[in-house]
Amino acid sequence: MAEFIKIYEDNPNEAAIKKVVDVLKNGGLVIYPTDTVYGLGCDITNTKALERIAKIKGIKLEKANFSFVCSDLSNLSDYVKQIDTATFKILKRTLPGPYTFILPGNNDLPKEFRKKKTVGIRIPDNNIAICIVKMLGNPIVSTSIHDDDEVLEYSTDPELIFEKWQHLVDLVIDGGYGDNVGSTIIDLSGYEPVIIREGKGNPDIF
Repeated sequence: MAEFIKIYEDNPNEAAIKKVVDVLKNGGLVIYPTDTVYGLGCDITNTKALERIAKIKGIKLEKANFSFVCSDLSNLSDYVKQIDTATFKILKRTLPGPYTFILPGNNDLPKEFRKKKTVGIRIPDNNIAICIVKMLGNPIVSTSIHDDDEVLEYSTDPELIFEKWQHLVDLVIDGGYGDNVGSTIIDLSGYEPVIIREGKGNPDIF
């Protein structure tokens, strides 16, 4: 059964963050808060953990469209081809924030994602998520957790999330109520920004 721990966003407890990071380093799956909906994440470098998430989502790992959650833009060049100044300005202006940006992937992507031409990059405006990724030292591969209730597309109550996911994951963070609107997804891999999904982030800034 998963562990359930409370972490406060305004002042994340370092020992609690370390506990989360240890779970991730050991190949565990974690449900954690973001600036939009709660996410299901694992260490980007752990193949077994990636396979577990793909299995839970009912998809083949190589076909999965997971986001890479980074702590800042310095991770970008590890996974993304060199981007132009205009694209970088968009990222700088909007991140951290409720956006997922589709960018051209480079040849250094983890082997599970090598066949992909693009990657989704996310830097959530949430202190808990940022602290976890910073302490881990590399991005988390992440996907949103959907709710079965069609009226409320995403789960927002951490206790209900724990109830539902406790036998599928290793740790659930209670970071307070989540939002029920996903991130706005913008494709920046072409000549012009293309809005793939309108979510919490304002698309008019493009």
